[in-house]
Amino acid sequence: MNIFADFTARVTKAVEALDLKDKDGVSPDLSRIAVEPPRDASHGDLATNAAMVLAKPTGQNPRVLAEKLAQALREDKDVAATEVAGPGFVNLRLQDGFWQAHLSALLGEGRNYGRSTIGAGRKTNVEYVSANPTGPMHVGHCRGAVVGDALANLMAFAGYDVTKEYVINDAGSQIDVLGRSALLRYREALGEDIGEIPAGLYPGDYLVPVGHALVKEFGRSLLQMPDDEALAIVKDRTIDAMMVMIREDLALLNVHHDVFFSERTLHADGARKIRSAINDLTLKGHIYKGKLPPPKGEKPDDWEDREQTLFRSTAVGDDMDRALVKSDGSFTYFAADVAYLKDKVDRGFVDLIYVLGADHGGYVKRLEALARAVAGDDVKLTVLLCNLVKLFRDGEPVRMSKRSGDFVTLREVVEEVGRDPVRFMMLYRKSDAPLDFDFAKVTEQSKDNPVFYVQYASARCHSVFRQASEQLGEANFDRSSLAKAAASLTDEGEIGLIRKLAEYPRLIESAALALEPHRLAFYLYDLASSFHGHWNRGTDNPDLRFVKVNDRQLTHARLGLVQAVSDVLTSGLTLIGAAAPTEMR
Repeated sequence: MNIFADFTARVTKAVEALDLKDKDGVSPDLSRIAVEPPRDASHGDLATNAAMVLAKPTGQNPRVLAEKLAQALREDKDVAATEVAGPGFVNLRLQDGFWQAHLSALLGEGRNYGRSTIGAGRKTNVEYVSANPTGPMHVGHCRGAVVGDALANLMAFAGYDVTKEYVINDAGSQIDVLGRSALLRYREALGEDIGEIPAGLYPGDYLVPVGHALVKEFGRSLLQMPDDEALAIVKDRTIDAMMVMIREDLALLNVHHDVFFSERTLHADGARKIRSAINDLTLKGHIYKGKLPPPKGEKPDDWEDREQTLFRSTAVGDDMDRALVKSDGSFTYFAADVAYLKDKVDRGFVDLIYVLGADHGGYVKRLEALARAVAGDDVKLTVLLCNLVKLFRDGEPVRMSKRSGDFVTLREVVEEVGRDPVRFMMLYRKSDAPLDFDFAKVTEQSKDNPVFYVQYASARCHSVFRQASEQLGEANFDRSSLAKAAASLTDEGEIGLIRKLAEYPRLIESAALALEPHRLAFYLYDLASSFHGHWNRGTDNPDLRFVKVNDRQLTHARLGLVQAVSDVLTSGLTLIGAAAPTEMR
């Protein structure tokens, strides 16, 4: 029910009827024809660029061609008027009957309205959050969690076969630090005075319960074991405890992954998967032995001025080649990335989406290059970067430091302001733009608080039905009867609301294709604003109120419009991961 796709097809058919030819006598490429909402709503309902994109290849004046196309489109029964504007846009104004019929169809689809097949079932992996299991989730993880989750919901609604994935970074030096930190808390739980937490270890109190759990399970036996044996046990138990905490934190935010992938599985069996992935790249000619020049600026921990096994990533778009195997035979961090990406490809994913923090910007080119080397053009990899979130309380910045243990957790934020404001506001800026999150502003009840404004529109829709039930004596309102009454809607405000609703399917498809879930939050705010505006018109003019006791037919038509608004608000809020309340107090 994407009216823009529908009218793109109609415009294309009208162009074909004009029998246009390019300079070689061949029919021109029509794929660039588009139909969109006009920038100024007063110019009409739809606008097409057809004349402008076809003028040059056919050697015609764009406005002259636009006049021909406008004349042809006037023959369409759903078109009330056409107008040529600017350099050659054709603006279309549609019949009220078209909008009335669209509302009837929308009511038939209910909350499936806007669902699309544009994804064509493409297997898509969206990896997001993937925080190190070294402590509770902090607010720095929050934005990526919401962006990734909402994007996955959006793409699934648009017809993609989506898997939500979290990779557990349970290998590497940070896990050794975690284990040693937990061992210290274990000794503390046994009654030892451990003093101040040494620099370099995790000082947070969240490891205190882990220490007590280790005492309950092992007593003092860990102290009698060799250090490496005890550390291995403690690392396993602590990772499990941290992941339970992380899952609980994410659940508070209504984030649920389909797959939790353990990085340690890549290192199992003598790092079989890593070796296999490197062998695969070797057979494709992407691996060689050599030295890397020292990087500009600060040298990474794994850089060395010796011959190593290198990935020739510059041949597939990267800025520099990447080390995979060090001179001592150990694998670099990037070697695990190689194996993990190949594992995703082997699982059949053709769209790989990574949602990372802005501090991972340096990973973008190397991951894109890796995807080209592993799968060529068979896989599309996209990295979305989420910029910083700055927390404010009463206008004062909130400071946080995970290393010191003095940080604001995701749980604290959600418990203070609620899940819905967090999810909505994390999407109310494009993900690569900085975001200020003010505890006071996201809970105030005003138009300036987008989540309140949208949810209030949902509650108002339900209040209309409660009022209608009381005044008309009808307990339930059948959708089909509401749909049949739609022809009674002729007020410009009512038609305008249907126009706004008609943008939803296009919004779903464009946001999914662009991987921009923030567009959904913006649209819902605009829809809520249109609905509240029409409500206010009814306050000033009783003839425009939704319930007219002396005109049941018109009331049913207006209730159909309210139901459609409710359906779209509920659909959009569900994709965002927020609730669509039936009342607000």
